[in-house]
Amino acid sequence: MRKNLIPPIIAILLASLCLTGIYYSSTQQQVEEKTGKISEEKIGVVVTLLPQAEFVEEVGGNRVKVIVMVPPGANPHIYEPTPSQLKKVSEAKIYFKVGSGVEFEKVWWDKILAVNPSIYVVDGSKGIKIVDKDPHIWTSPVNAKKMVKNFYAGLVEIDPSHKDEYKVNMEKYLEELDKLDSYIQNKFANFTNKVFLVYHPSFSYLAREYNLTQISIEHEGKEPSPQIIQKCIEYAKKYHLSYVYVEPQFTAKYAETIAREIGGKTVFLDPLPRSYVDGMKNVADLLSLEFE
Repeated sequence: MRKNLIPPIIAILLASLCLTGIYYSSTQQQVEEKTGKISEEKIGVVVTLLPQAEFVEEVGGNRVKVIVMVPPGANPHIYEPTPSQLKKVSEAKIYFKVGSGVEFEKVWWDKILAVNPSIYVVDGSKGIKIVDKDPHIWTSPVNAKKMVKNFYAGLVEIDPSHKDEYKVNMEKYLEELDKLDSYIQNKFANFTNKVFLVYHPSFSYLAREYNLTQISIEHEGKEPSPQIIQKCIEYAKKYHLSYVYVEPQFTAKYAETIAREIGGKTVFLDPLPRSYVDGMKNVADLLSLEFE
């Protein structure tokens, strides 16, 4: 008798499981339709630098997943990608590059394309004038707006069905960048001696945009000679400077040497903030300490 009971029991269990699966699937679909949260695979977007991550997330919203190649605190002039990063590149849809001659991109670009030949490349520098081969274009909020527009155009090419959504996101973020521009302009408006001394020349585009004078300690990636250090000390005294700014991606020892000689202080100034708008406001606030 027991042998005859097994098949019906199994049949009942299978039927129950099937009905449960159908009910769950139907219920899940109803929930997604009501909430508008239809599950979709996110678009993998690779960026070189941290500030670009905010650009991508603000435009793409929940439809994108960002992979940053140069992590916090790393120097984009010398950083080497890890195998796990290259694996993520191989699975991504878009590479949003800076495009202005960042050393990381110059050195690793062939390798990046080799691991993902079909990746869609968006050039962030399109429409931006590169001055003196300086790659730090993003430090100007005006340039950042152009980079955001460039990414939007590329994202729409990959995912045209959500063009309107991306456009709304972009326009909202561009307003934030306009506010940032106004904030920096107002911050510097009443100063006359707008000279600052910084280790690496990361802020040339910012300086040009807001009529500042940047004096850099390091040139062309080379450590400063004693003669250069002495000249920087003379400049600092000439312009009555009290601060020596240094990027967290570089050594602070030369800045500290100069600061001691002028009786000043070293201050970290980050050109690669993960939160771009807040980070650039902080840059303006810190520079204004020197201008006061």
